[in-house]
Amino acid sequence: MPDVRSASVAKRLVLAVLVGIALFIASFFVDEYRIFQGAQVAAYLIGIISIVLLTGYSGQITLGQGAFMAAASYSAALLVQEFGLPIWIAFFVAVLAAALIGAIIGISAGRLSGPYLAGATLAFAVGIPALANAIPILGGEQGLSFDVGAAPGRYADSISPYQWLFWICALCAIVAIVVAMNLTSSGLGRQWRAVRAHETAAALCGINPARSKVFAFTVSSGFAGLAGVAFSATVGLVAPSGFTLSLSFLLLTGAILGGISHISGALGGAFIVVIIPTLFENWTENASLEVATYLPGIIVSALLLLSIALAPEGPAEALHKLRHRRR
Repeated sequence: MPDVRSASVAKRLVLAVLVGIALFIASFFVDEYRIFQGAQVAAYLIGIISIVLLTGYSGQITLGQGAFMAAASYSAALLVQEFGLPIWIAFFVAVLAAALIGAIIGISAGRLSGPYLAGATLAFAVGIPALANAIPILGGEQGLSFDVGAAPGRYADSISPYQWLFWICALCAIVAIVVAMNLTSSGLGRQWRAVRAHETAAALCGINPARSKVFAFTVSSGFAGLAGVAFSATVGLVAPSGFTLSLSFLLLTGAILGGISHISGALGGAFIVVIIPTLFENWTENASLEVATYLPGIIVSALLLLSIALAPEGPAEALHKLRHRRR
């Protein structure tokens, strides 16, 4: 069994390297707008993975991922602005900060489940932007600028800021996918699924459900923190207006559309929440302002309702079951 697991990990690492090389090469042949969209997809992808880990594998419902994204983004921006730390250190510390806050929230909400836990995380999502707005060092309503800077070394003059941003976000997304897939296929992932399926049965098998839930909350918050820093890098700003409830709901929508039970579905969900609104914005250029503003949201909502009605666990789960039947 260890040999099989090691082979699977090695296979994922090789595939990740190949995907990274392909994206690196492709970034030289795509226009800057598409490169920017790719960076956005990568940021949303990580955020959706954080929900898949917490809800799809651990069974805990969250509506507050935007709050963890905000906490990490403010941490990174402060580290870069006030202390002049390199961007990669800021990313790492921000992820740890979000994971620590997630552990505290997870312990506090350890006895909550279902709609009660969702309500608690919802209150946290509402409170964090309001708190950030009231603290002067966080820039108030205007927020803090967050610039990842130019490419290092010989790439500084030849690589555009958007291409450098895409490389950073794509690298973060690849690392997030590899770590998430290894986690979910490990014993820890099996514990999460056992607790989600039946807490009492899991406890009888020697699993501590409370500890498992808190750890899942911590890991999910760390992923959300990474998503928040990548998201703020694409915007170039960390402000309360960037982490409203709509962001948490959009990530949850992407997770449901892509498939809440599979890491692979997160990529589809990220494409849907980023690309579809852009497509309809282009198609409605000559339409009225109301149509251009609300139509993308209506389309995504309609897709969400269809997904819930036809494939409640998402297209990825439906394809997985179809493949299983053929075997």
